[in-house]
Amino acid sequence: MEERQNQEGGIIDQDHDQSNQGLPDHMNPQKTTEKEEDCVEIGPQMEERGKEKGMKEGEMKKEIQMEAEVKVELVPSAPRLQMSFIRGTDLFGYVGIEAVLDQMRNKTIKAGFEFNIMVVGQSGLGKSTLVNTLFKSKVSRKSCTPNYEEKISKTVKLHTVSHVIEEKGVKMKLTVIDTPGFGDQINNENCWEPIVKYVNEQYEKYLREELHVNRKKRIPDSRVHCCIYFLPATGHRLRPIDVEFMKRLGEIVSIVPIIAKADTLTIEEREEFKERIRQDLATNGISVYPQKEYDEDPEEHILNNRIRESIPFAVVGTDREHQVNGNKVLGRKTKWGIIEVENVDHCEFANLRDLLIRSHLQDLKDVTHNILYESYRVRRLNESNVNFRELDLSSWLLENGAADRRGSGSHL
Repeated sequence: MEERQNQEGGIIDQDHDQSNQGLPDHMNPQKTTEKEEDCVEIGPQMEERGKEKGMKEGEMKKEIQMEAEVKVELVPSAPRLQMSFIRGTDLFGYVGIEAVLDQMRNKTIKAGFEFNIMVVGQSGLGKSTLVNTLFKSKVSRKSCTPNYEEKISKTVKLHTVSHVIEEKGVKMKLTVIDTPGFGDQINNENCWEPIVKYVNEQYEKYLREELHVNRKKRIPDSRVHCCIYFLPATGHRLRPIDVEFMKRLGEIVSIVPIIAKADTLTIEEREEFKERIRQDLATNGISVYPQKEYDEDPEEHILNNRIRESIPFAVVGTDREHQVNGNKVLGRKTKWGIIEVENVDHCEFANLRDLLIRSHLQDLKDVTHNILYESYRVRRLNESNVNFRELDLSSWLLENGAADRRGSGSHL
């Protein structure tokens, strides 16, 4: 009888072990016991080491707990799959994972990158001057055109000028899209339509390149990454044309509104005007960059909140240098002194430059590609208006379908 009971007990234990093998570690009592034993083994070893080093009791407990966590920290991320988190201090030696950042940097420097910026506003607000000041070079259409004559266009026409700017080995292809004629007519009805059409055309061009069978290794990017909208320094509120334009363009491009020629306002008038503009933007549901819903983490949210509190930026543009205390500075000379463009006490040009170039340039491109262009792409594909014959896909599908059938026949 005793032998029979022992045999049955052995069978039950084996079944119990087999049933526990399929369970995750945190539900398996056997594995839990093993982890507890590991922790128990760690304790005495760490205590001995702690005594040798003369550590305090609280520090010893912390170190014991950390080492135990390293040994048993297994995160079940999927069925029958375990993932452990290994810290840099737990590696046996140098692996070189951080070198991937240098690889990415070198690849970007070799290839260069593109940035497309649109400037919109009525004539006389200093669009060309501000763009030249931003990039400290003659990049505007006005500066690049020989014998340029200022004429008020009867209709809104878009002109693009491209340059390759190199700084410390980094190359950037800058494209400036100018919109002469916007807001200059007596009747400005639908004057935003050519601009909306242009932005959508660039999305369509990129989409068609993506859908080609033999597409290019690197698709040329002519999409508008940022639109600087120039508001006249009236000191009142947003005009109907401003509201209508930003409502329509805000859905397809990142808009950064600025107050042009802000030196015509006093500091008090400037702050009151900015507050009225922020109220008008909120009242009309106008979305300007950077949007709250695109903030990815708390740190970025704090930074972007400071930017949102400063929008619209009150700026002054100039490409002329003057001597101030023995130093050359960009500024506008007046009878009462020099307005320094890059001095934050005089205007907010430096904040605008930091946003567009030094801190958020890549984010502007990411928002354009991952959110604005993606919305356009989904809408176009859902409309089922993409003609596959135009894209030469029909013949490719037929040929590959026939090839697949021939291939499947040869395997039988």
